Amino acid sequence: MIFSDKILSQKLERTEGRACADFIMSRARITPGCGSEWIDVDGTYAMFDGVESPLTQTFGLGVFGEITGAVLDELEVFFRKHEAPVFHEVSPLADPALMTLLSDRGYRPIEMTSVMYRPLTGEDLLRESMDSGVTTRVIVEGEEALWARTSADGWSTEGHGLDDFMYNFGMIGAQCDGARPFIAELDGKAISTGALYVYDDVALLAGASTIPEGRRRGAQNALLAGRLRYAAEQGCTMAIMGALPGSQSQRNAEKNGFRIAYTRTKWQLIR
Repeated sequence: MIFSDKILSQKLERTEGRACADFIMSRARITPGCGSEWIDVDGTYAMFDGVESPLTQTFGLGVFGEITGAVLDELEVFFRKHEAPVFHEVSPLADPALMTLLSDRGYRPIEMTSVMYRPLTGEDLLRESMDSGVTTRVIVEGEEALWARTSADGWSTEGHGLDDFMYNFGMIGAQCDGARPFIAELDGKAISTGALYVYDDVALLAGASTIPEGRRRGAQNALLAGRLRYAAEQGCTMAIMGALPGSQSQRNAEKNGFRIAYTRTKWQLIR
């Protein structure tokens, strides 16, 4: 039995923070001079990956130690140095006093995420794809552009206008030190992508995207099963992922053995 407590929250928040830190270091390596960097402030990971990047925020605030005004000062100086907005992802397992401190400093809650997990034990690692023709695998060297293009094509139909951004984002993600980029294929054609990050005994699932003509063929179920089987083979004992509360992604995860550990809140500095 895995209980949703502060120890679990530390494990989940640190895993996601490590994945983001790896991404940022990979961007800095691939694109010298881009300005991407991250710092550790008393256990809180602060990331800068560009003003518009969803990775520009913190992870672990308040679950690894006491958060004081001095700690927040240091974090805010880091983001202001980059002329970036200040965002903190905050676990409900953090000290409750943190909410008052953030409110008093001009922060407001703007977003919530269901942080989900499931154990990886035995043979129960999800049902197979609904379409037996769908296969999944980790990409090989030289397929980074294929993975990024497939991922971006799935996002481009969602009306977000993020095609170029997601392609560039995917190219970094596919070359990230901690990543195992997965691809789903039907009749030899790439139709869907999913990212997997492995740290110690924890696997982080992210980056699900399916091109329009590949939808409703079981690709995402196949990718979920394939990634979890791979993670178990690597010695992982737990898988984690995030989803919008009440979303189809959350429902799919719950149908396949994931439980909600807690609902995390993103805070933004308004003034």
